[in-house]
Amino acid sequence: MTTMTQTSARFREFKMPDVGEGLTEAEILKWFVQPGDTVTDGQVVCEVETAKAAVELPIPFDGVVHELRFGEGTTVDVGQVIITVDVAPGTPEEAAPAPAASAAPAAPEAPAAPADEPKGRTPVLVGYGVAESSTKRRPRKGAAPEAAAVAAAVQAELNGHGAPAAPEPEVPVTRPLAKPPVRKLAKDLGVDLASVVPTGKDGIITREDVHAAAAPAQAAAPAPVPAAEPVTAAADKAEAAVSARETRIPIKGVRKAIAQAMVGSAFTAPHVTEFVTVDVTRTMKLVAELKEDKDMAGVRVNPLLIIAKALLVAIKRNPEVNAAWDEANQEIVQKHYVNLGIAAATPRGLIVPNIKDAHDKTLPQLAEALGELVATARDGKTSPAAMAGGTVTITNVGVFGVDTGTPILNPGESAILAVGAIKLQPWVHKGKVKPRQVTTLALSFDHRLVDGELGSKVLADVAAILEQPKRLITWA
Repeated sequence: MTTMTQTSARFREFKMPDVGEGLTEAEILKWFVQPGDTVTDGQVVCEVETAKAAVELPIPFDGVVHELRFGEGTTVDVGQVIITVDVAPGTPEEAAPAPAASAAPAAPEAPAAPADEPKGRTPVLVGYGVAESSTKRRPRKGAAPEAAAVAAAVQAELNGHGAPAAPEPEVPVTRPLAKPPVRKLAKDLGVDLASVVPTGKDGIITREDVHAAAAPAQAAAPAPVPAAEPVTAAADKAEAAVSARETRIPIKGVRKAIAQAMVGSAFTAPHVTEFVTVDVTRTMKLVAELKEDKDMAGVRVNPLLIIAKALLVAIKRNPEVNAAWDEANQEIVQKHYVNLGIAAATPRGLIVPNIKDAHDKTLPQLAEALGELVATARDGKTSPAAMAGGTVTITNVGVFGVDTGTPILNPGESAILAVGAIKLQPWVHKGKVKPRQVTTLALSFDHRLVDGELGSKVLADVAAILEQPKRLITWA
């Protein structure tokens, strides 16, 4: 998909790309640039969240940011323009798209102002442009203090004179130089950067400059005018008051994708879940030994590593379990590779990235891949490609102190193994009751392509390896 267009020789548009597999929308989580900032080809300008992951978007050309079309927290359809860039700064101002006058009747091609916008508001403010409306989501509440200040000044001018004065030659407005964190600080403190005296190198405004400007302003600031508050903010407050006894969270992004996938899986694939409780004392001893092994230096060794290897060996002994159901072609597709999914709980919800070709990896390689997968998921940087193409999955519910569960299959996969908490329990060992490390495993599988016998063999093999880890050598 083309993600940029050229509106003139000077201004270029960057559109929301399809960063996943046929995704139709994405939410803008954070802007890393503001109007007036210089950008270079390949520079990350924003972070967006799709139905699969959070992704950083790089700009594909050089220039100066002219306009951000959407604010943070807004959901944008794929293909909509999200940012325009001045690729030839310094050229005559006439090359810029002509904004509509704030008080004059709108030109036929100009879009009408939103119904909930205050009367007299300037459609185009300094450093900002007219944002494209989105009927799918309400933009994030609140407006930039700088923009509100400019709008209030324009309205005051109109109220004082009854009509706008004759057009005067525009004086080019030089935008204060400041980094994005400093701009945010100024917005939070209500400081107009144009009034701040810069002390940084090359005239850049620093955080100290903003704090210095905020101190006297806060002491002499008049009470805020209620009429200046945006209508959307007032509506949000009213909604919060009505909903004081409950919280409603929009279903979108990763949570929306999880819900759709789980419902589709639960009502498409007939699930069967089998359980086994196993003594993993020897596995825990092996984990302790591997932590001291020089060949495993620099990688994280834990019980999940041995469990993952055990499942891979069980699949090698029972390859028919590694398959998928093709409803369209009425075929069972047997996979000769294993992309091992690891369910990971993240602040944005449950995601299941997978280790590509896990069946070919040695134990140190598998440990390294597991470490990278978990770290990337926790940082919210898992790519859509890392979550595509899984064949079987492991979900470690034991980290939450849970004994076991009945996991739902990932769509398109044949089996998922749930690992419960490993606890010290009384266990009959060599004819005597002794304290042993014990866990419960649960294997859910698609009964359309995995019969009870096959599923039982896979689960029994995993349990046997965890009970006697030396089988990793004899069975692999």
